[in-house]
Amino acid sequence: MENIRRSRSTLTALAFLLAGCAGGGVPQSGPHLSPTECRDLAALRGNAPPTKAQNQSELSALRKAGYNPSPWNDDPNFPEDLHAAQRLVDHWFETECQQFQPG
Repeated sequence: MENIRRSRSTLTALAFLLAGCAGGGVPQSGPHLSPTECRDLAALRGNAPPTKAQNQSELSALRKAGYNPSPWNDDPNFPEDLHAAQRLVDHWFETECQQFQPG
């Protein structure tokens, strides 16, 4: 009886995990960058020394753009995939973060 309960909870957890993976490939509607990411990316474009939080925001934005910085990801397309993600994040920043841009 204990094995059935354990199996059921394992299957439930697996179902949630698979649902999250399936939902991850769905294009996001609306803004791609959060206000925090916009603020931190704007600060990174300045000359001030970056903070850990700002670096984390930049990494989060790059991940949203499809870049996987995992050391176990043996990516034959590096650094082209990083540059493509950076271009996409730059585009999002220009179109979604006007309030944080100088001028």
